[in-house]
Amino acid sequence: MNFFEHQDQAKRNTRRLVLLFLLAVVIIVITIDAVLLLLFGNVLSDTARTSQTLSGFLTDNSAILLFGSGGTGAAIGLASLFRSASLRDGGGAVARQMGGVPVEADPKDPLRQRLRNVVEEIAIASGVPVPEIYIMEQESGINAFAAGYSPSDAAVAVTRGTLENLNREELQGVIAHEFSHIFNGDMRLNIRLIGALFGIMILAIAGRRILSGARFSSSSKNNNAGAIILFAAALTAIGYIGLFFARWIKAAVSRQREYLADASAVQFTRNPQGIAGALKKIAAHSQGASLTRDSEEIAHMLFGQGMRATLFATHPPIIGRIQRIEPGFREQELGEIAKRMLRRSRREAEREAAATQASAKRAPFDPRTIIEGIGRPGWEQIMAAAALAATLPESLVSAARSTEWAPELLLCILLDKEESIRDQQLFAIARRLGAESETQVRYLMTSAMPIQPEQRLPLLEIAFPALKRRPVEFIHRLLDTVTEIVHLDGKIEVFEFLLAKVISLHLTDALNPAQSHTGGNRTLADQAQAVRDVIAILADHGHKESELIHRSYENGINSIGLEHLPMQRPTDWVKTLDMALDQLDDLKNKEKERLITALMETILTDTQVATEELELLRAIGSALHIPLPLMSDRSVSRQL
Repeated sequence: MNFFEHQDQAKRNTRRLVLLFLLAVVIIVITIDAVLLLLFGNVLSDTARTSQTLSGFLTDNSAILLFGSGGTGAAIGLASLFRSASLRDGGGAVARQMGGVPVEADPKDPLRQRLRNVVEEIAIASGVPVPEIYIMEQESGINAFAAGYSPSDAAVAVTRGTLENLNREELQGVIAHEFSHIFNGDMRLNIRLIGALFGIMILAIAGRRILSGARFSSSSKNNNAGAIILFAAALTAIGYIGLFFARWIKAAVSRQREYLADASAVQFTRNPQGIAGALKKIAAHSQGASLTRDSEEIAHMLFGQGMRATLFATHPPIIGRIQRIEPGFREQELGEIAKRMLRRSRREAEREAAATQASAKRAPFDPRTIIEGIGRPGWEQIMAAAALAATLPESLVSAARSTEWAPELLLCILLDKEESIRDQQLFAIARRLGAESETQVRYLMTSAMPIQPEQRLPLLEIAFPALKRRPVEFIHRLLDTVTEIVHLDGKIEVFEFLLAKVISLHLTDALNPAQSHTGGNRTLADQAQAVRDVIAILADHGHKESELIHRSYENGINSIGLEHLPMQRPTDWVKTLDMALDQLDDLKNKEKERLITALMETILTDTQVATEELELLRAIGSALHIPLPLMSDRSVSRQL
């Protein structure tokens, strides 16, 4: 399955989870009603007659049924909503609740620096914002997890044991595994599981509380004390039975997703030894993947089984996972692996910190594999991202990682080349954000410019975690400033517009993670005019000759079988493109796949792909919540 099919599967799994959860709630409500009727039917209806009909029975016991059904449903629903609301801030909230601490912008610890480098390289290769990075310093087991509602609010957390025991290849495998959860739509499902499980578990908690309170009053003359104790005991039992089935559902969903994430990690890195080596070290490590904190709630989100394996294990047996990657592996080999785990990773990280040159070449543009590579970049893209990251000026990378400097770097990237326009933009920055911001932008202009076209998106992806850490009020002012300076010269460039669009989209998703985009149900035929507009704008800005522009447009339209209409250049392309992207973001996932194919046909008409065209394509993909992998501008074949 490719990215779009995984997204559809995640949506189906979510719907299935909701149905199973509702079914569990209905069964629990009916069971509690039955218990209440058995225990309190005569107590609450001393003068009631024995009903001979169902309607009479329901009328006589309406108070009990209303209390049981309404109270149980409300308790489960409110508890689930409360727990989900506590995670509304996205992946960072989950990481902090598990004791995670953010990795600083420029770590002095070589292990932390290696972690940051690996995460940034995979994010750049994948075409998504860099997630927040956390370390669980008190955890010596080897484990990790990704959390969040979408790539815009994602966080990746690893244990100190992961850093201390894994080498770079193995760490890449673990991080690639977690990124696959981000791309496959597992994170949103995982957070919903946390809320659903808590809602069912609240019944057991309530039952224990009632039981404890009833014991103190059982010696009084309250005739109902015995019945209350029995009800509390039954409520506790029902709660745990419900939890039994909820855990079973969670385990069944999670196990298959773990196998898929392992396979995706191998495809990411082209190195089975990375992910397999990490799993072997977990199996050989004295603490394995176990966590000291209670990890019941997030067990399904972890890289390894964080608790003792049971009937409800959320992960397949670790030896089985290894053997799926390395069929010839034998469990007897673990003893030798354990002997070699003597903090070798730290020495390797220190050697990496001293070697800053990257030898990888930029990944070739192979249109036949781009669709399959969406959400699953290959080894070429990861190595290309490492090479590209090595070309970024150190001062700009430090600024991108810094909460204080990231907004100014963003603004610096958007400044116009013409001095008179640039002066107006700087004046707007000072007016909206203050003189200090203007001074910092001017400093970046003089110290590290010019920024190459292919460096702009990677720098923004690196800067994203720092931008999210700014106060909400500042983020809104920053977005207003971006809009003003981009439109200031009256002759906005397509890439400037798309950068502003992507920034606004991802920051808005990050501010409201629970409401972030989850896809739509429209088809290309429904949005035919929007499709034509985007293809026309891409063709117009990707080629210079009139004949080639029209041929590019026709190639794009013909590739998806839309009714052929003459190309029309929009009079206000900014407004047209803005509206078109919003409409196309509501396409079904498979329809987005067809759209990306059409856009590639559009830019491949002359068999030459310029860097600017690739960056336009990646920016359009990002605006449509499609993470296109890193690509190069080499000559290519038009065959898709």
